[in-house]
Parts: sequence; C-alpha cells; structure tokens
Amino acid sequence: MRQIIFERTKKVVAVAAISGIAVFMCSRSSAGTSAAPADAAATYKSKCASCHGANGSGQTAAGKALKLKDLRSAEVRAMSDDQLLAVISKGKGKMPGYEKSLGAATCKALLAYVKQLK
Repeated sequence: MRQIIFERTKKVVAVAAISGIAVFMCSRSSAGTSAAPADAAATYKSKCASCHGANGSGQTAAGKALKLKDLRSAEVRAMSDDQLLAVISKGKGKMPGYEKSLGAATCKALLAYVKQLK
C-alpha cells in the first residue's frame, strides 16, 4: 500500500513540476512578445501620437504648443539609444515617463519604433 501511495505521490509531484515549468516558460515568452513591433505601434498611437503625431513630426496642436522636436530630425537621431530610452522611460519636461505604467520592455519597443519613423 505504501508503495502505491509513494508512486502516486511521485507522479503528482512530477506533473506539478512540469506544469510549473510550463507556466514559467509561457509567462517569460509572453513578456517578450509584449514588446512586439505591432504592439509598439499601437502603444505609440495611443500614448504618443496625440502630441508627437503619427509620423513623429510633432505637428499636432499639442506638439506645436509644446514646441516638440521632430522625432525624425537629425538632432533627435543624434541622441544615443540610452538618452532616448531615458526620455521615454523617465519623461522630460511636460512629457510623462512611461516605464512605471508600461514597463521597461514596452519602453524599449517604443524606442525601436521611434527610431524607424520616416
């Protein structure tokens, strides 16, 4: 009887361990996909475009009032990735930082998205 209970316990523990690993791996891979290019475009549209414009030009009413730089300009392009990421993550001037609300991975995806604007 003890042998049967022991064997069943081993099976339950093994299934639980495999399930735990599967959940961990799925959560890790979904965290990585939250920063996918399509998600970054949607996030830019919902969080950034009202001021920076769909194309990054800053030629919106809010962008003009705030005197925003064109995100496609040589001046902005000359900034390092770390500098741009700091602005996105921590904010600058009247622009809020997004790291706390969106997460670091999404901020990095936004950086990549901004860098490809033309």
